[in-house]
Amino acid sequence: MTLSGPSTARPRAVAGGAGDGPTDGPANPDFVRSLARGLDVIKAFGPENPQMTLSEVARATGLTRAAARRFLLTLADLGYVRSDGREFSLRPKVLELGYAYLAGLSLNDVAAPHVEDLVAQTRESSSVAVLDGEEIVYVVRVPTKRIMAASISVGTRFPAYATSMGRVLLAHLPEDQFEDYVKNVCLAAITKRTVTDPDRLRDLLRMVRAQGYAMTDQELEEGLRSAAVPLRDAKGSVVAALNISTHASRVTMEELRRNLLPQLLATARLIETDLAAREGPKQA
Repeated sequence: MTLSGPSTARPRAVAGGAGDGPTDGPANPDFVRSLARGLDVIKAFGPENPQMTLSEVARATGLTRAAARRFLLTLADLGYVRSDGREFSLRPKVLELGYAYLAGLSLNDVAAPHVEDLVAQTRESSSVAVLDGEEIVYVVRVPTKRIMAASISVGTRFPAYATSMGRVLLAHLPEDQFEDYVKNVCLAAITKRTVTDPDRLRDLLRMVRAQGYAMTDQELEEGLRSAAVPLRDAKGSVVAALNISTHASRVTMEELRRNLLPQLLATARLIETDLAAREGPKQA
């Protein structure tokens, strides 16, 4: 299985006005349907479809051709979309939509140098991710020069339950959120090794919370093994997870635990120390 792209989410239909498309959006009277539709047009583009015709955009978003055309032309006027007359594609300006969040997250700047050092020491890939709903989102990524099938970059999203970083983050949710997640998540089998039983997942997450780290063996991709640990802020709250990933042909699970996990934990402590220093002294 090859994993790729900044998002694995499937395009979904959005709430529309008369003649625009589906009308099953949120009932909240403050919900701005046109904004939701415009964002869905942007999210319809991705690594597998970087360029799309008007008809393809309409089909991917559930909008009518007329509505899709209005949104695409508006986005083009704003500089977020370009067109060659037949096909549309995103322009670099769309990066500005996420930059305010990433730039304001001090974790990125603090963690990146330490992640780079870890990769240099271990010659394995390492990343930092945060939890967003039922998915993890990569906010720091330093790949090894070894070639692997997984194509991952900042912004990539994966189901939390099938990843080591996701399990670390899920394990440290407040108890009510923890239980809601386990009860409601759809546990699809991504590989033949993916844990899909809710009770088994609940037990694994409680074990992760107790031992302070998570390990996954080819649950997200065949041949991919990973270990992850939490990253805490100055108050002790888990704000992100740090991982190291390797190929099963090179590293056994025991070697991952014995040789790479200690370096991962040491790097996490360095990041947390710098995070605490950046946040300043605690108030009396």
